[in-house]
Amino acid sequence: MKERIVKLILVLVFLLCFYLTNVLFANANGIPLENPSQQDNVKDNSEEDFPDLRGGSENSERERQVPVDLRILQQRYPDVFFLQGTSDQNQIALTFDDGPDPRFTNEILDVLNQYDVPATFFLLGSRAAAYPEIVTRIQNEGHVIGNHTYFHPNLVDEADIAMLEQEVIRTEDELYDIIGYRTHLFRPPYGFLYDELVEQLAKMNYSISGWSVDSLDWQEDPPEIIASNVLDNMHPGAIILMHDGAEQDGDRTNTIEALHQIIPTLQEQGYEFVTVSELLNIPFEK
Repeated sequence: MKERIVKLILVLVFLLCFYLTNVLFANANGIPLENPSQQDNVKDNSEEDFPDLRGGSENSERERQVPVDLRILQQRYPDVFFLQGTSDQNQIALTFDDGPDPRFTNEILDVLNQYDVPATFFLLGSRAAAYPEIVTRIQNEGHVIGNHTYFHPNLVDEADIAMLEQEVIRTEDELYDIIGYRTHLFRPPYGFLYDELVEQLAKMNYSISGWSVDSLDWQEDPPEIIASNVLDNMHPGAIILMHDGAEQDGDRTNTIEALHQIIPTLQEQGYEFVTVSELLNIPFEK
């Protein structure tokens, strides 16, 4: 009996020593002591690797005063800056900004496939690098890809030509590695530009696409309101602004739902969906 008690005590002492050794080792190396299920849960819920919008959310920036009205830039640079196509045909272009976003882009692509609609996606270089498989899907399904900078800065706040060049060229290179061509289409984050930035983009052989119909989907209104923002302002030659990407806590679910109202309604009205390059009769690659 005494021998069994002694053995039991020795086993307990051994287990205690083993545990204390692990604790000391973990503390010395900064390793958290969590069970596997907890660690998996933390990893699954982590958004640290998701490239966020450097300039801030659309909500915070778009509500500020626009630095230079897009219509003024179009008037000053009619061969570089475009807001819409010609009105002599019932062609319109559906565009999406801030992707690729694994939370929403694939579902938007599913909707476009359902209605056989081509679109133009202005992609962030940082997110293209993180999710190249989505970029490949966009290309393979017949959509056109444009440049939307690397980290989505407010180019007017930055007021730095060199930074603009770096953001654009880095994105161009990243996209080229995935899709095999250098983009000719560019859209500025938040639609914010001024004369010198437009002139620099022209030197870099870019055509700049603004928009004439804003869905305001970044406000995350109900799908019916997003759809109304588009349908009530539709016109031949329209370039429609929507978003397939969002900031970390943003949601584009209502954008997806609104597309099921917007697309069939416009098709019934006789509108033909084309890409921005087709609408403007300009190349999508350099």
